[in-house]
Amino acid sequence: MIALDFPAVLEHWPALLRGAGFTLGLSATAAVVGVSVGVACGWARALGPAWLQRLVGVYVELIRNTPFIVQLFFIYFGLPSLGVKLSPEVASIIAMVVNLGAYAAEIARAGIEGTPRGQFEAARSLAMTEFQVITRVVLPPALARVWPAMVSQIVIVMLGSAVCGQISAQELSYAANLIQSRNFRAFEATIVATAIYLMLSIGVRQLLFWAGPRWIFGRTPPAGR
Repeated sequence: MIALDFPAVLEHWPALLRGAGFTLGLSATAAVVGVSVGVACGWARALGPAWLQRLVGVYVELIRNTPFIVQLFFIYFGLPSLGVKLSPEVASIIAMVVNLGAYAAEIARAGIEGTPRGQFEAARSLAMTEFQVITRVVLPPALARVWPAMVSQIVIVMLGSAVCGQISAQELSYAANLIQSRNFRAFEATIVATAIYLMLSIGVRQLLFWAGPRWIFGRTPPAGR
């Protein structure tokens, strides 16, 4: 019979707490910058000039069709050969931003392309600039339509940050591995880390669903009104 010893893991709660906080910090930074990059790239793919559409398309397809860990290793281990040396934390943020930006671009693109052309024409008839048309007329309802998908992608990237421990970024999985290397309670450490990731995912998802209509795209009227 297997004897589980969770107290041997939980007594290292400061390390787990620091790891969870580090994971949230990475994820928050990547979410803000990555979604901004994604919205800009989504606009470029939907409404930009042909050359910009092709350029962004290459970026999106390259990132969406390669593993995140390969992207992370390229940034952390590959760029130093070009004279660009990054800390594990900075490399992790860049990799998460690049990854999230590509997926967010397609999500934002779907929302923008779903905007009726009449809204563009009505806004332009009011002498709005293109920037005002995009930021005030197109993006708020577009983001409202795709916000559930955007939130899911942010959570996926947060969970993907677990591989950042492979380059010594001190996030949650790094803390769990460090604990089990000291007390040899790998199963218990994995279970505890899994439970923390689950709580983080639920909490972040609920926070983003609450924050979206209040701070990001505003409340939009139901369809048909």
